[in-house]
Amino acid sequence: MRVLSVVLSGGAGSRLWPASRHAFPKPFMRLGGSTLLQQAIERGQACGTGDLMVVTNEDHLFLTKDVLRELADPPQTTFLLEPKGRNTAPAIALAALQCQATFGGDTVMLVLSADHLVPDVEAFVASASQAFRLAAQGALVVFGISPTGPETGFGYVEVAQVSREAQPARRFVEKPDLPTAQEYLATGRYYWNSGMFCFTADAILAAFERHAPELLAASRQALTASRAVDDTVRFDLHTFGLQPDISIDYAVMEPADNVHVVPAKFAWSDVGSWPSIAKAHTADASGNTMPADVVAIDTTGTHVSVQSHGAKVVATLGVHDLVIIDQPDALLVAHKGSAQAVKKVVDILNARKHETVRTPVVVHRPWGTYTTLKEEEGYKVKRITVMPGEALSLQYHHQRAEHWVVVQGRGIVQIGDVEHETVPGQYRYIPLKEKHRLTNIGDELLVLIEVQCGGYLGEDDIVRLADTYGRA
Repeated sequence: MRVLSVVLSGGAGSRLWPASRHAFPKPFMRLGGSTLLQQAIERGQACGTGDLMVVTNEDHLFLTKDVLRELADPPQTTFLLEPKGRNTAPAIALAALQCQATFGGDTVMLVLSADHLVPDVEAFVASASQAFRLAAQGALVVFGISPTGPETGFGYVEVAQVSREAQPARRFVEKPDLPTAQEYLATGRYYWNSGMFCFTADAILAAFERHAPELLAASRQALTASRAVDDTVRFDLHTFGLQPDISIDYAVMEPADNVHVVPAKFAWSDVGSWPSIAKAHTADASGNTMPADVVAIDTTGTHVSVQSHGAKVVATLGVHDLVIIDQPDALLVAHKGSAQAVKKVVDILNARKHETVRTPVVVHRPWGTYTTLKEEEGYKVKRITVMPGEALSLQYHHQRAEHWVVVQGRGIVQIGDVEHETVPGQYRYIPLKEKHRLTNIGDELLVLIEVQCGGYLGEDDIVRLADTYGRA
């Protein structure tokens, strides 16, 4: 039996603002020392899956490759790059079509979300093994989570009676209100829908053909119009957009009659809010989850997360059941009972076109990162890192000059047609409208401090003349 891991890595994670943003969403957040995306990939590997397929936004390709580089044994990976979000049904249809063409229709697809937390990998493997057997027999399998409370943030799956055995699904229901959720819990017939699935490529495509033929036709068209280079499939924006924006539950799982529920033998969280993030940490005697250097006085049940450009003292006094998320450019203070409403904050900031919704403090690029340390009228200060062997594009700016000082590593700074080897402590000046490029020629991370001076300092004032990553 051949098993393929398919990891769906999308979504903005609005309820985890300001840590999760459009350009750096929840799958790339670290929890327990590694990113949620890495944990999802490693869960699939623990189940014996040989190859990996990642469906993600085209802007997140280099972030995903960074995660794969951190793995001890990176799997052979195919990337399906979405030009825009189109929900889980099109993502799974495209993955199944690609899987069928590449590996064969009898390949079992283990579909995982990149933003779930499953601490007990061994227990997950046991449940997955049961799912593989059912999938090989033609079933569409969903992993069901035994509910621990009347949760209104999850979808539910009804069965004959919650048990430790796999059984047919009776129906899928969407996120209920609180009285309905309480009723579901009292009956003992409902699981939470984990959003993790298992089936063969042939079985799920047959289900699409029967229950969502128009979607499948649109997905076939999108794949036909796609451009595949090596391990990466890029989709045409127009044909991709013809696919309906619909979940796999609505499109296929609800009307299908061959769906089975495998009960999860593992703890699970979709870490969809700050209280759920807090629960994933070990609390102190006062129920607080916070860095050890936070000064907490008369504080209980409070979660604190701090990201700062430098050392920062954080103190809490006389507060209870709060989440305090401190980033260099944004601060969230919320009661845990209101944490689900963080999306309302994001909606307001979106309406204001505020940059903190889209861009993280540390902005990742294919070559490394940049961080804005200070910005005022007429100047901006950045910290730039370039990975070994990587290079920025050859570029120039219409409205700003730049001053560069290398503080770590060894690089080549091209100014005009002249290349200058530059080491820590050396300074280079980039005049207005002069073409320039930075390349790391050392074996360690290259770190540069950049001071921009000019009347306009936006990121769109870049004219690329040549680029290793195809952006020119």
